[in-house]
Amino acid sequence: MALNLEGKKAVVAEVAEIASTAFSAVAAEYRGLTVSEMTALRVAAREQNVYLRVVRNTLARRAVEGTDFACMQEGMTGPLVFGFSMEDPGAVARVMADFAKDNKKLEIKMVSLGGKLLPASDLDRLAKMPTKDQAISMFMGTLKAPIEKFVRTLQAPTSKMVRTFAAVRDAKQAA
Repeated sequence: MALNLEGKKAVVAEVAEIASTAFSAVAAEYRGLTVSEMTALRVAAREQNVYLRVVRNTLARRAVEGTDFACMQEGMTGPLVFGFSMEDPGAVARVMADFAKDNKKLEIKMVSLGGKLLPASDLDRLAKMPTKDQAISMFMGTLKAPIEKFVRTLQAPTSKMVRTFAAVRDAKQAA
């Protein structure tokens, strides 16, 4: 269905707003996917708070102009579905990678993170990035480790002494 000029402006404005706040983007060619497969991809994206949209390439080029994703403009050819990660930089990569495992017709074309265009092969690397909660827990574990070791070191002499007394007691009771 063809869009009139106002409809095109609305699409460009919507995608530009999303692109200006997104952390990462992935563009994939969806040629050959059925409607039910695309619906499944959209559902998976919605669950991960990923903005997924099929946009004409000319409109997408205008929408990403002036954003971190302007580096993707040259590669916008063919039927592409664009995914923008809104909360977690790796969310869109996880959604696309998981879907591409089961559906070989979804071909990743471009990956962008932090204003840089990455090769499509870096999708897995981006997908393996920890979420915000995972990164915080890893950081807290790193901060907590020296304190735990210090406490265990302080506790070791007293616990060793208690075990020695218990062994002496058991030896006297056995004799």
